[in-house]
Amino acid sequence: MPVHKQEFAKKGVSGPRGTAMVNFRPLVSATSQRRLSALLPSVLTFAVIVASGGLLLVIEKGMLNNMETPPPRGNGKNANLEQVRHLDQSVDVDSQVLKEIRNRTIRSMCSQKNMPHNVWSLTPLQRRTVLQHILVNEEHRFLYCYVPKVACSNWKRMLKVLSGALPGVDAKGKMDHRSDLLFLSDLQPEQIRHRLRHYYKFMFVRDPMERLLSAYRNKFGEIESYQKKYGAEIIRRYRKGRSKDANIAGDDVTFTEFVRYLVDEDAERMNEHWMPMYNLCQPCAVTYDFIGSYEQLEDDSAHVLQKVGAPPHLRFPERQSWYKPVTKETLHYYLCSVPQKLLRELLPKYILDFSLFAYSLPNTTAEHCRH
Repeated sequence: MPVHKQEFAKKGVSGPRGTAMVNFRPLVSATSQRRLSALLPSVLTFAVIVASGGLLLVIEKGMLNNMETPPPRGNGKNANLEQVRHLDQSVDVDSQVLKEIRNRTIRSMCSQKNMPHNVWSLTPLQRRTVLQHILVNEEHRFLYCYVPKVACSNWKRMLKVLSGALPGVDAKGKMDHRSDLLFLSDLQPEQIRHRLRHYYKFMFVRDPMERLLSAYRNKFGEIESYQKKYGAEIIRRYRKGRSKDANIAGDDVTFTEFVRYLVDEDAERMNEHWMPMYNLCQPCAVTYDFIGSYEQLEDDSAHVLQKVGAPPHLRFPERQSWYKPVTKETLHYYLCSVPQKLLRELLPKYILDFSLFAYSLPNTTAEHCRH
């Protein structure tokens, strides 16, 4: 399917409008300068694309807002109903305009000569990463690229139900993320080519900073294996006086320490829970038919299930009772606790996630953080 026919859906996202851009100033250290100089061309490219998209959005939204709708008729109860319908229509208009902006952004970026145009033009490491994150369902002929911390556990559960490995989405038991699942990397090159060409392909995305915070709270606050493997190492690297400490539990990593660790990591070799979504799913090398959003998870999941011909009674599972959502207030608190200079170093690693999927860069100015 050509890029311009891709479907995207996301509601309630401001996208490029009103984005409080963080000023990417050259940093003092030589290491930081080398890191940012390598990223500068892509940052500038996407700044132009996003700025162009934002202008287009303002123009189109302004034109659409000038279109008058008929006044409500009947009694007050019907008038309220009409107001609700009008609000829903307004949201739908926003979604359609944002979808067009995303389509144009992806088309602009992916058409550049230096961008990959299929999985075989990726480096071996990039290709291995994406193929290991695309799940295959043969019964309904679709491919799903899973992104950790974007409802992937429930989607894996759905795949197991559709393949008959689970009796239902509410089946009890701990989720096994490997068994009874077929990965694209398990197949031979010709089989991979055939499925990429003929199967329905989709992925889901989430606000990049919200996803990072979710990973931080889950892995360093609840999972002992991550505390021992990553938490202890982060503390040795970034906490004064602990570099040679052999007895570190790793369960008290601060969010600022986590961000310092991400700044120093190679994006292509990160753990999948904080690797950029772009690196995980390579949306230029793989032409996805649909990109859903975490913010619109229920509606977008229903759309995908309908597209792949899932049984009508099958519904995407609800979030677990123990799930701790990342609220805007929580995200604001954590981001404002990180030095702005450090955030300026971090954001370029995720600039493609922000740009391609129309998420606003976080506003962490001193004035904003005071509120």
